[in-house]
Amino acid sequence: MEKLWSPWRSQYIESFSGEQKSDSCIFCSKENEALGEKDSLLVRKGKLTFTVLNLYPYNNGHLMVVPYRHLNDLSLLTPEESSEVMAELQLAQKALQNALHPHGFNIGANLGKVSGAGIDQHLHFHIVPRWNGDTNFMPVLGEVKVLSEDLLKTKEKLLAAYSNLK
Repeated sequence: MEKLWSPWRSQYIESFSGEQKSDSCIFCSKENEALGEKDSLLVRKGKLTFTVLNLYPYNNGHLMVVPYRHLNDLSLLTPEESSEVMAELQLAQKALQNALHPHGFNIGANLGKVSGAGIDQHLHFHIVPRWNGDTNFMPVLGEVKVLSEDLLKTKEKLLAAYSNLK
């Protein structure tokens, strides 16, 4: 078996084990940070959101777009916040394309600990640049793609859910 070496991940794992050291939110503290601060990972400040490099990136250039408002549910975003999040993700994609020339992107949010959110109390959206040949561990090590339900079954559930939204 090949070993994967990423010592920087230990900081991330340790930061979420046991009790939190303080009640402060790492994202809420960014609101008062100024662009250009020496050790800051902040790359852009908008009216309702900011964009910051991920301290524990999945890939070079991994950015997060974060609403200033402390909330943990996508449905709590105002229309203005939703609009700015999308505009900032689009802007981040353009900036990453120009700066790093990736072949593609992963864009999304993990809502709740069970879905992989390391910081689940403050909503944030990831944009991860991707290059040919870089991939996650399941297809590489396990040679498997995990799907827990037939796609047509999932489609039926989604069609029913969407029809109830009208």
